[in-house]
Amino acid sequence: METEIKLGFNDKDTLLKVAGADWFRTYCLDDGDSSLLENNYIDTPDHRALSRGAMIRVRHYSGESRDYFEFTVKYGGGASGGLHKRYEWNVKSDSGLFEVEKFLKEADGQADSAELLAEALSGIKDDELCTLCRNTFTRTVYHLKYGESTMEACFDTGTIEDGSGIVRENICELELELVSGEVADIEAMARVITGNAPCAPFDDTKFHRTLKYAGQG
Repeated sequence: METEIKLGFNDKDTLLKVAGADWFRTYCLDDGDSSLLENNYIDTPDHRALSRGAMIRVRHYSGESRDYFEFTVKYGGGASGGLHKRYEWNVKSDSGLFEVEKFLKEADGQADSAELLAEALSGIKDDELCTLCRNTFTRTVYHLKYGESTMEACFDTGTIEDGSGIVRENICELELELVSGEVADIEAMARVITGNAPCAPFDDTKFHRTLKYAGQG
């Protein structure tokens, strides 16, 4: 299960100052790594996955050290006070073509239940899938140590556009994702950040914010 806390900032400069702050660097295990992320969210025309609480994403990573696609399905769970918990399956690929049966096979054996994944994708056929919405942002990832836990701190900056390319919202957030350890540690790390920088937890995802504007323009 994916466990993360989202922290929203008002502007890019304030967000990026956190990464260079001495108090933040004391928790860092590395110097950070940046990539451009292009997200393509897909579903059937009648939103079959979305209606059952699932999301299918095709993500393209590009940067100095990488160029690949990653397919993700998220299912169930919820968010409260900035803490997000969802079942999640990820498969890397050299191609941007998502295929249901291939994904089910390659995701089998991951931490979250194969039965839940099959439930999320039940009745969805490859030739039905189409794009719901897209977004693009730059992500810089630092690995942190807090208490007995390790986590990723993802600094995300970009924009959310409508169907005609008009910018509707800025992406300016920090995601803390638990890699190993206890939820209490990621919550404590979030309190360290909110205590040192002007930001606040929030529950809305990039997907739902992007989907809101998809039909406009």
